[in-house]
Amino acid sequence: MATKWEGKSKGTVLGYKIFVFFIKNLGLTAAYILLVPVALYYLLFSVKSTKALFYYFNKRLVYSNIKSLWSVYKNYIVFGQTIIDKTAIGSGLKHKFTYEFDGIEKLNALLKQGKGGILISAHIGNFEIGEFFFDDIDLQSQINLVITDAEHQHIKAYLNKVTHKSNLKIIVIQNDFSHIYKISAALNNGELVCITGDRYIDNTKTFTDTFLGAEAEFPSGPFQIASKLKTPVAFVYVMKASKTHYHLYTRTTQTEQKSAQEILKVYIQDLELVLQKYPLQWFNYFKFWN
Repeated sequence: MATKWEGKSKGTVLGYKIFVFFIKNLGLTAAYILLVPVALYYLLFSVKSTKALFYYFNKRLVYSNIKSLWSVYKNYIVFGQTIIDKTAIGSGLKHKFTYEFDGIEKLNALLKQGKGGILISAHIGNFEIGEFFFDDIDLQSQINLVITDAEHQHIKAYLNKVTHKSNLKIIVIQNDFSHIYKISAALNNGELVCITGDRYIDNTKTFTDTFLGAEAEFPSGPFQIASKLKTPVAFVYVMKASKTHYHLYTRTTQTEQKSAQEILKVYIQDLELVLQKYPLQWFNYFKFWN
């Protein structure tokens, strides 16, 4: 089983081209049907991710063995659907989906304050289409999305051809940590910075805390920045509620008197609540718990 996140996503250009063809010519339903054998392949042959998922369902959510195995398969299905949805939305089919903004007034309030803020998300739901949600409220390009350069270059080049880019500013995590300066500059400029709080890369500091009943490591960076700078914090998740409906959740928390570890605890509590409602949308395919 993988003991850490390897910083890369799976897939091939051919695989993406097949799904894009299905989406554009046969529709979402046909593309979803294509996921049935693909998910079965990953269930049987992607041993590391299957073991990691089985542990999540079996030990952390306390599902039976049979229910855990079935949930792993359904998780692969849902994850594939989120990738298809992202590609469809990015290639001009945004009107095919409906969107529900739960707490959008909190994001608008942060933007109007002009004091900067950190939006902390996670690899649950469909975080990557959050940029299309943010486009609807970020009319002056005040939101920065912090991402890893996870896609292989040939996959990314193909996706750039078939999908349009949002107006959000992108900050790519670098091995030399130069992205920290860009994050600081954005906050000092009164902008919002959106980052995930559930994965870390090698040679970065982490915090250990209890998550779903067992110890796990989280990146310390987002929580330390919020605590040291007394920056407003909001937890943001984009969850797939049905076939073509997405739900954006925004929750704010006070940081003035909180340490980085205390902010992490609030984040974990919020993350657990979301997973109670959407247990199949946990998309960390490595050994997450210590």
